[in-house]
Amino acid sequence: MDEIRVEEVTLPRTQRYTDSVFPSALELRTPASISRVVEWVADQRERLLGMTRQHGAVLLRGFPVQVASDFDALINSLRVENFPYKQSLSNAVRVNYTERVFSANEAPPTVRIYLHHELAQTPMFPEFIFFFCEIAPEKGGETPICRSDVLYERLAQSEPQFVQDLEAYGLQYTNVMPSADDLNSGMGRSWQSTLGVASREQAERRLEDLGYSWQWLDDGALRASTPPLPAVREVSPGRKTLFNQLIAAYSGWSDDRNDPSKAIRLGNGQPLDPRAVQCMIDLADALTFDVRWQPTDVVLMDNTLAMHGRRPFEGSRRVLASLANMRTHGPVRVPA
Repeated sequence: MDEIRVEEVTLPRTQRYTDSVFPSALELRTPASISRVVEWVADQRERLLGMTRQHGAVLLRGFPVQVASDFDALINSLRVENFPYKQSLSNAVRVNYTERVFSANEAPPTVRIYLHHELAQTPMFPEFIFFFCEIAPEKGGETPICRSDVLYERLAQSEPQFVQDLEAYGLQYTNVMPSADDLNSGMGRSWQSTLGVASREQAERRLEDLGYSWQWLDDGALRASTPPLPAVREVSPGRKTLFNQLIAAYSGWSDDRNDPSKAIRLGNGQPLDPRAVQCMIDLADALTFDVRWQPTDVVLMDNTLAMHGRRPFEGSRRVLASLANMRTHGPVRVPA
C-alpha cells in the first residue's frame, strides 16, 4: 500500500494561542486516490477530531476530494453521527447532494452571511460542521471563521455586564418563515420544510413541543419565537464560548419579512445594549480568519468552538457542508 505523507503547514495570517493555532492545516504531499485518502482519514480519526476540538478548525488541503460523493466518503470515514439537514431547524434554503452532504447556502452571491454558530438559535445543534470547496469563486466568497472562546474572554474584559447578562438570561430569537422557499434570502426556508410538516396544525404541534411561541401572518408566513436559549457554552472545564447567533441575527436577519431589530433580545425580554453588541461585532471582526477557498479544500470545524459565515462573491461558487453529532440544549431558566 502506497504511503501517504501529510504535513502540518502554517497558513498566512494563522492565529497563535497558548495551546492552539487557528486554523490548523494539513497538506497532502504525495499523490493518492480518494479511496486511499478515505482509509487514511479513518486511521487518523482520533487525531483529526482531537485537532478539531483543540484548534477549532482544521483545513485539509491538496486532498483528492473532487465531488460531493468524495466528501461524503471522507466524512463517513470519521465515524461521526450524521445530522441530516432535513431534521434541522435551519432557516437557510439548501440542496441535498447525498444523505449527509448539502449546499452551504442557496442565498444569492451578493448576500453576506454573518458570523454564527450553526443552529445555536435552536434547541438542536451539531457538534461538528464540515465544509468542502468544489468550485472556488472568481472573487470573494471567503468563509470567515472566528474562535468564540477567545471572543468570550475579550468581550468579558470589555463588557463584563453584557456577558453576565448573556450567561444569566440567554437569548430569544424571532424569525418569520415564508410559506414557500425564498431563494433570494439567506433565511428563506419555508415553515413546512423547517419544521418538517405539511399543515398548520402539524406546525403548531411541532412548535408547542419545541416550547416556541408563534403567530400566523396574513400572507401565510409564520412568525416563531424560541424560548430563552443559552448564549454561553462551557466546552470544557474553564473554557467558555459565546455560543449563539447574536451577530448573525442582529446584523443579518434581514429580508422582506424579517427586521434585525426585532430578531433577537435577552431571554428576560429586554433589548440588547447596542453599544455592547457593536463591541462584540468589532472584536469578532478583529479575530476573524478568512478561509480563501481552493478547489478540493475541506475544513473540519468544531461548531461549539468556532463561528463561520460567508463573504459576498462573484462568479460560480460551490461550497458544500455536512453536519454531525446532534446535541441539544434546554431553555434557560431566567431569574425572576
